[in-house]
Amino acid sequence: MKIKYLFFTAAAFIVLYIVSIAVSGCAQIGAPTGGPRDTIPPVLISAVPKLLSTNFKGDKITLVFDEYINVLEVQKNVLVSPFPKTFPIIDFKLKTVTVKLKDTLLKNTTYAINFGNAIVDNNENNPFKEFTYVFSTSSTIDSLKLTGTVLMAETGKPDSTLQALLYRNANDSSVEKRKPDYIAKINSKGKFIFTNLSEGIYRIYALKDGDGGKTYNSKIESFAFADADIVVAATPDSVTLYAYEEEKEKKKQPSLSAKPVIEKKLKFTPPPSKNMLQDLRSDFELHFNNTLKNFDTTKIVLTDTNNNKIEGISISLDSTRKIIHVKNKWPLDTHYRLIINKDAVSDSANNLLAKSDTFHFKSKSESDYGSLTLRFKKIDLAKHPVIQFLTTTEIVRSVPITGFVWSDKLFIPGEYELRILYDANNNGVWDPGNYTKKIQPEKAITLDKKLTIKADWDNERDIEL
Repeated sequence: MKIKYLFFTAAAFIVLYIVSIAVSGCAQIGAPTGGPRDTIPPVLISAVPKLLSTNFKGDKITLVFDEYINVLEVQKNVLVSPFPKTFPIIDFKLKTVTVKLKDTLLKNTTYAINFGNAIVDNNENNPFKEFTYVFSTSSTIDSLKLTGTVLMAETGKPDSTLQALLYRNANDSSVEKRKPDYIAKINSKGKFIFTNLSEGIYRIYALKDGDGGKTYNSKIESFAFADADIVVAATPDSVTLYAYEEEKEKKKQPSLSAKPVIEKKLKFTPPPSKNMLQDLRSDFELHFNNTLKNFDTTKIVLTDTNNNKIEGISISLDSTRKIIHVKNKWPLDTHYRLIINKDAVSDSANNLLAKSDTFHFKSKSESDYGSLTLRFKKIDLAKHPVIQFLTTTEIVRSVPITGFVWSDKLFIPGEYELRILYDANNNGVWDPGNYTKKIQPEKAITLDKKLTIKADWDNERDIEL
């Protein structure tokens, strides 16, 4: 019995060994999976008519590539210059892109069809980047260029959602009444380039086209214009435009039919300050849950810790009728009490506060702030520069620069973006342009490096423009 058992076990082991070899062998011989990702863009094999054709008279262009392709978002990616009245029909099949021109071509004109990143391969969407097909209806190809930069005047930053517009034979109203002759995209650095231009005089603008009409027809659209005509000649020049919105877009107001929700109990919350520390340059605020109907300042009293009433303060209700401001010249490191009588306020449902209340708080000490010194180099004081401090996109402080050194011993700690505004009319705020009156917007520069203010610390920065 033992001999039979050993023989059976050995036979089973041999069978398993042969099977494992067979499986292993199959795995090695089988076709490999995966492999490196295709990163090679399509290659243009031929163009009919050929690139840079002259005396062009047809209405169809055929482009053949080395692999199956796709064309993405034609209206977004493709630019035709000069800008056509009717956009061409661009189609694709297998390895071929076909362009059917719908406009009557102008005489003695160089055309450029910039495909941007629209042409991609069919497998991995690798783009045939910034391909431009150029042809001419004359015997020569125009080759002049115009480069430039568009910046938002209020921030000094670029905005790639704008487009540069170029006009021939234009007057002041052309940008408002007709489409441009040439359009150029603006990249993430605010740069643009017009190519294949003929020598001549042009007018240039930049526009964030809200309605797709390619004309400046709304004061809330971002817009920029040059003060003078642009001469395109053999020696290339560069132009800088500063865009602005003449009017800010109004936020949608809530429907008048929707009644405000009134909570059953009228209550308020104090400022969300840490340890109830009051900033020396800010108002003490009380935020109410319901809109206030009645408001009696005589029943809101500010005292010191000995219950002596503080004189010379101002108590007001803001435009929302939900926030009460207590304005005072707060000295350093001083304790206060704010007493609110329960019938000092009432809401639209005539609800009063549940009880009278007293808030204890203290003004900040010098150690709660940072000391800041800024030294300005190469700054033109005649342009009325203003230093602006921003958190996210909100200007939290704005100070005119009247000398080459500015300091403040009581600066609120935090991280700030710095912006220099050239306040032309010296009114302390940024002013937009006006195309009708040919007034350029005031210009600002946002500094590259942010400023970090530490509490109880001497913070210094040299600013060279």
